[in-house]
Amino acid sequence: MFSRALKPVVSVALQNGAKNFSTTSEMKIKVAVLGAGGGIGQPLSLLLKQNPLISHLALYDIAPFTPGVAADLSHLDTPVKVTGHKGPEQLCDALTDSEVVVIPAGMPRKPGMTRDDLFNTNASIVRDLTLCIASCCPKAIIAIITNPVNSMVPIASEVMKKAGVYDPNRVLGVTTLDIVRSSTFVGEINGVDPRTVKVPVIGGHSGITIIPLLSQSQPPCKLTDPAQIDKLTKRIQEAGTEVVKAKAGFGSATLSMGYSGARFCNAILRGLKGEQNVVECAFVKCSLAESEYFATPITFGKNGMDKVLGYGKINEYEQKILSQAMPELLKNIKKGVEFAKK
Repeated sequence: MFSRALKPVVSVALQNGAKNFSTTSEMKIKVAVLGAGGGIGQPLSLLLKQNPLISHLALYDIAPFTPGVAADLSHLDTPVKVTGHKGPEQLCDALTDSEVVVIPAGMPRKPGMTRDDLFNTNASIVRDLTLCIASCCPKAIIAIITNPVNSMVPIASEVMKKAGVYDPNRVLGVTTLDIVRSSTFVGEINGVDPRTVKVPVIGGHSGITIIPLLSQSQPPCKLTDPAQIDKLTKRIQEAGTEVVKAKAGFGSATLSMGYSGARFCNAILRGLKGEQNVVECAFVKCSLAESEYFATPITFGKNGMDKVLGYGKINEYEQKILSQAMPELLKNIKKGVEFAKK
């Protein structure tokens, strides 16, 4: 199986640029959510239903209740059209004419599991979904939430290459949850609204490959002791495991990931709209590091990723943990590429 008072909610979830939204008459964007019936897919779809930059929200899952999720959301008093699609035979209907495809489909993490443990099941799901994207909406911008992102983005890229429709600016790994968590934790430490905090996170999207650049936090993080910085860094890296343990076997980070996925999708939509200087971090193909793919701040435009901004100057500690993370990141990427080439 692929996965398993509204205005205030939207104003928070889409806080980056929500004030700049235009009316739906200016935008005619169809967004497809693949895995919409799952723990991430449902809250993600709830938030997207309230985004005025979307005209049509197509919800797909293999779960038989997916049309019910669509019917439920269709009762919200927003102008976004919602359609439900279940099973492989309806996948192309969901994808046709979509300009953005968000993929939260896949098995969730359970206690004791790493993101890498999810690979075998989720790799096949992302491969098969991307094959359909290549056929039904090859120009769509693909936002991949499915873990392990470090491997899923290379898989999707290789599938699109084989189909002859690959554009690296349109295949993006969603790492926004790492940024959201970093802002939250630093906000708590500084005693400020976390929405005012910005911490770039680079590298990848699992364990030690998550590199929060606390030295670049704005406003500056109040922690100065190296041991405290290391402790906070590790908490950000292992925050997903913190949630898995807290849910005691009943799921992983679903609500916070739904929020983060909606925020990332909003950035894509703002770029498509033509808004300038829309920035988020994402796991993308670039030449910033030894690895072929790397998480970094990027800007969005009318063709997806517009510019790779890079990560600037980092301190000695951050350089050290980045160097330590690189072998793991390279292994994750290689695993995805080799799977796709089989």
